[in-house]
Amino acid sequence: MSVPDYMQCAEDHQTVLVVVQPVGIVPEDQFFRIYKRIASVAQVSIRDSQRNLYIRYRHHYLPENNEWGDFQTHRKVVGLISVTTCGSAKEWPQTLDRFHSQKEVFGATLYDSRLLVFGLQGEIAEQQRTDVAFYSSYEDCPNVEKRVEDFVESIFIVLESKRLDRATDKSGDKIPLLCVPFEKKDFVGLDTDSRHYKKRCQGRMRKHVGDLCLQAGMLQDALVHYHMAVELLRSVNDFLWLGAALEGLCSASVIFHYPGGTAGKASGRKPSLAQGQGQAADAGKRHRPGALTANGISADTSSEIGRAKNCLGPEDIIEKYKEAISYYGKYKNAGVIELEACVKAVRVLAIQKRAMEASEFLQNAVYINLGQLSEEEKIQRYSILSELYHLIGFHRKSAFFKRVAAMQCVAPTIPEPGWRACYKLLLETLPGYSLSLDPKDFSKGSHRGWAAVQMRLLHELVYASRRMGNPGLSVRHLSFLLQTMLDFLSDQEKKEVTQSLENYTSKCPGGMEVLTLPDGLKLPPVAFSKLPIIRSVKLLDLPVSLRPHKQKGLLENNMSTKSPFIYSPIIMHTRGEERNKKIEFQWVQGEVCEVQLMVYNPMPFELRVEHMGLLTSGVEFEALPAALSLPAESGLYPVTLVGVPRTAGNITVNGYHTSVFGVTSDCLLEGLPSVLTSGCVVEVIPSLPRLQLSTSLPRSAHPLQPSKEELSSSVSVQLFNGETQHLTITLENIGSEDLETLEVASKTCNTKEKLFGEFLSWDLDEAVSQLPLKPGQSVTLTVNIKVRLDFSGGENLLQDLNDDVVVNGKPCDCDIIADCRVGDAVPLEVKLTNRSKNAVGPFALTVVPFQDYQNGVQNYDLQDAVTFIGSNTFYIDTVKPTENSVCMGALLFLYTGDFYLNIKFQDDSAGQGKELPPSWFGLPSVHIKALEAPIEAGA
Repeated sequence: MSVPDYMQCAEDHQTVLVVVQPVGIVPEDQFFRIYKRIASVAQVSIRDSQRNLYIRYRHHYLPENNEWGDFQTHRKVVGLISVTTCGSAKEWPQTLDRFHSQKEVFGATLYDSRLLVFGLQGEIAEQQRTDVAFYSSYEDCPNVEKRVEDFVESIFIVLESKRLDRATDKSGDKIPLLCVPFEKKDFVGLDTDSRHYKKRCQGRMRKHVGDLCLQAGMLQDALVHYHMAVELLRSVNDFLWLGAALEGLCSASVIFHYPGGTAGKASGRKPSLAQGQGQAADAGKRHRPGALTANGISADTSSEIGRAKNCLGPEDIIEKYKEAISYYGKYKNAGVIELEACVKAVRVLAIQKRAMEASEFLQNAVYINLGQLSEEEKIQRYSILSELYHLIGFHRKSAFFKRVAAMQCVAPTIPEPGWRACYKLLLETLPGYSLSLDPKDFSKGSHRGWAAVQMRLLHELVYASRRMGNPGLSVRHLSFLLQTMLDFLSDQEKKEVTQSLENYTSKCPGGMEVLTLPDGLKLPPVAFSKLPIIRSVKLLDLPVSLRPHKQKGLLENNMSTKSPFIYSPIIMHTRGEERNKKIEFQWVQGEVCEVQLMVYNPMPFELRVEHMGLLTSGVEFEALPAALSLPAESGLYPVTLVGVPRTAGNITVNGYHTSVFGVTSDCLLEGLPSVLTSGCVVEVIPSLPRLQLSTSLPRSAHPLQPSKEELSSSVSVQLFNGETQHLTITLENIGSEDLETLEVASKTCNTKEKLFGEFLSWDLDEAVSQLPLKPGQSVTLTVNIKVRLDFSGGENLLQDLNDDVVVNGKPCDCDIIADCRVGDAVPLEVKLTNRSKNAVGPFALTVVPFQDYQNGVQNYDLQDAVTFIGSNTFYIDTVKPTENSVCMGALLFLYTGDFYLNIKFQDDSAGQGKELPPSWFGLPSVHIKALEAPIEAGA
């Protein structure tokens, strides 16, 4: 034999071999439909007997293998079922001749044969024949299985007669010498009357009868004959047949111990305890499979071992297999038999969970020389080695041989390389190398497997995809390699991989669609979440000018005045909860909204990211994509992505999309557990009107600092006590919504009591009459400003809008510029008088010098130009009504120039440190000019 049957297992020794083949032209799909039905009859219970006959079907079998049928009877073709299509009576004679010709191929060993004819109708089809069955069509053939069962029973009758004939001791007859094909020439001229020759004939025949008994369901008889054969053959050093007898003994013992089979898959058998002729203790007992013991033996079978005479124990089975294989190894022409014995032993060891010993058998199998093998035979050999290593749990070794088989499919000696078969086998190696084709599996915990081997395998998948003519697959595998193996690529490898990817995507861009292979395997999309790497995501509030403001009292009316308070010392939250947390501020429909990402480029070269935009859900959102270029290994880099919500509701920022190296990616935040975020859900409220305010007065050189929720437009006006001035305010609707209502109010510095009386006055009637104000329209409002200095208030300190601030001995106000010399100490005195009816304070007064460049820029960084003698902060206790408090200090100017003093007050009660409005104190602006000191004459 030159071609091994790698699918063999120990229980195959119990089967009879039936070949099923087409005759003439039979559609392949129709043939295999019938073949599947025939093969379903794998076990037949023999009538009037408590024995079963097991059948092994093959649709292709080499006649040269049939020549080894005397050596091991399960290799002998004893049945033939031919399937043919015959459309008319005219074709029938030729069809019948073909059937007889086919029988002649296996004629020497056949017990019986059948011809299944499809399509023939009429007189011929109505004939009753035992060897031919007629059916009108492949679809209308209801009793195929029954025909096969009858056929199998006829095979059993012949088998049983041969067993009985050869098992009977005929001492007067000369026993023939059974031979394997390569032995026949070696026995020419031997002395057939020698005792040595007769023992050899007896030993081989005993072994042959053991095979027939095993096939006929006589397990105990088979064990007896195998033991006798072993003794006879060992005495004459007939090693090849001794190995076969030992293997038969192992097979019978395996069938007894492991009724469920060792093939690694459901064999469809109904396990039974076979009976021996005249052994009443075992007759008729049917064995049922149960739980397995530590050795893999059925628990209820183990109780029968004592009653199964001559049966090997689990340990002995493996030892006898080793011995048999060693005998086979003595014959260079028995390589196939040796290899198949190794495979059978491995399957038994797998059931016994003895993986290390099984690997030793497989290692021997690798080095068994089978002579010159075809490329297809090499592929089959490596593939079955892979499956056997997988069976014993050696997954990485299994992947290795599967990969060797894949490379064999495209060996240089093959005229037409099978790149599709290579690709399919490479895919099957992925689990053994701890690889999957789902990028999500690589975001969970640490990396598993050898990265170098994984990268090599992925490169091979890329190349095989290209040679298959499927650039889309190449892009997907190369993208997967870059995303999952980025941390293991050298700088040079990163450049090479990205260059290859850009070459592929120039012809076939990569996307986020699922790729489905012809065999149904689905390749999930690959998102480049590492190009660039995102460290944080932050939703930004709208600019102050676009933020929505609730109408007064609206919020308070919708809130409950009471709510339960629950305290828990345990803070439990996850990144998912952080992402789902709703943000306090709001976005507005139709306004540009911003999300800031902190990103960095891990590549050793500039990374260009195109079409980067936001992925959202909840409302209709128009993402405005951006393009960015990140320097090599940039470090954290802020990127702002913008978009416009087109409808109102709650919007969730789910992630972002990019286009890098020609691959479009949708990166979801839920798949990026390391990304920090303060929340990704925000409310989008309907569009609101937008007003732009302009006045007739010039802008103030010292604008007020509004709170973060307020907009301020500061103007400058100088009034005398009792003077009135007109202010024109223009309000323009620059939004897209109508302005329905307009309210105007004034407030004065959040004091408990008003500082000023009627300070502003206006008439809204004319402005209101123009409402609603359409987009682009404007309305003008005239405001009268009048100052009356009838002061009253709770916490107001006022000085005499003359001598409250004294610099260098001279009072200062807004019109007086105090001068001094550089290097001279300049005394500073600030006097505060309480003009209110209540005590005020305590306060902290701080003097801050600055320079005004008269262009809107003010410089407060004057540490090297001005210094204080002592502290620049003074603490003032409570000041009673009509009393005053004086703060005194000194400054030293180091350079010439114009300087101003900014005097600030803070509420020092209860450590609040709250800054108080300057309008409470009415301090003048202090302007000091520092001049050059005169040059002193020399002594």
